[in-house]
Amino acid sequence: MTLRIDISGLPSERLRFAASPLAELTAMLHVLAEPGHHPQFAGWAGDVWAGLRPESAERLREAEFLWRSSQADFLLPARPRPTLAEELDDVDRIDDETYVTAALVTTCGSSRVHFAAPSPLTDATARERALDLAQARGALQEAFAERLLADPAAVRARVRHTLEQCAEAFFDAAWAGVAVQLATDLRVKNDLLKRHGIGPALASVSAAVTLAPDGDCIIVDKVQDKATAAHGTGVTFIPSVFGRPHLVAVHAPGWQPVVQYPVAEPTPSEPVSLETVTLRLEALAHPVRLRLLRTLARGPHTTSELAHAWELSRPEVSRHLAALRRAGLLTAQRDGRYVRHTLKPAELTALGSDLLAAVLR
Repeated sequence: MTLRIDISGLPSERLRFAASPLAELTAMLHVLAEPGHHPQFAGWAGDVWAGLRPESAERLREAEFLWRSSQADFLLPARPRPTLAEELDDVDRIDDETYVTAALVTTCGSSRVHFAAPSPLTDATARERALDLAQARGALQEAFAERLLADPAAVRARVRHTLEQCAEAFFDAAWAGVAVQLATDLRVKNDLLKRHGIGPALASVSAAVTLAPDGDCIIVDKVQDKATAAHGTGVTFIPSVFGRPHLVAVHAPGWQPVVQYPVAEPTPSEPVSLETVTLRLEALAHPVRLRLLRTLARGPHTTSELAHAWELSRPEVSRHLAALRRAGLLTAQRDGRYVRHTLKPAELTALGSDLLAAVLR
């Protein structure tokens, strides 16, 4: 399953590597929302939550679906700027329909992007679907979506203010700490691109990013089969320290392709028993279970959500989820009338960092 980015006829200078303060802040916010995906930053996340003012913490929780299961496309700039303020200014220039559609999209299996999908601001069916999805994520997220649809300008201003508060609370210090590492990575990537061309530069990004044999397409290993084109715009690659092990891609219609890739070193694996390894490998051997895991890696989902996303029956999904739970790879927790299934990243890490990276891409 891949994302294919058509770059036929694209000049090499239209493929760019650049650091983005907003994209790295988004990666940090994802760590705060899903610390289990990033055990190397668990201590940092705990310290940040402990130091946040209650109002700021509440704001982050209400808007967390902008960065928890997936990142809203406007949070990964195609034209990175030197400062967070400049990139937030660029976000402010996006029209309300584009902003709201990007904010309320979710990544549940193959349902993330529909070509030319109507805006929830103007289409009643799209509005109801957006509210249904938000409701499934929780009361705070449902209320946020309702306010966004009722008064986009006010909510957009609130989100910007929240991100500015993050800069003061933790981002500025963390950004200063990773700036050298990002700059070093960019020097390597841009030197490879200049001296050796696109293929070697992409190979240095990730084993999951390759150049097609004919040189006309960038292939990214992702959970969905999708295609986009970079004609007239180009492709932007953004390094991230806090993003490991995720490989994030913007590919919706109307958006310039952007790929955020990890540059931090992987964490070492912890040994587990041969019996446990065998049970887990048997559970992972089925392609449907691997698809379900890759979807659950984006956040907790119900059986119904997974069945709808992959066009499977609920009993079939339930059988696969049971096998994954027996292998200790999932947990299930009731939340009102929903039962949400959650990935256990630590157990995947024990099987190997390559497997964890493949599932979390």
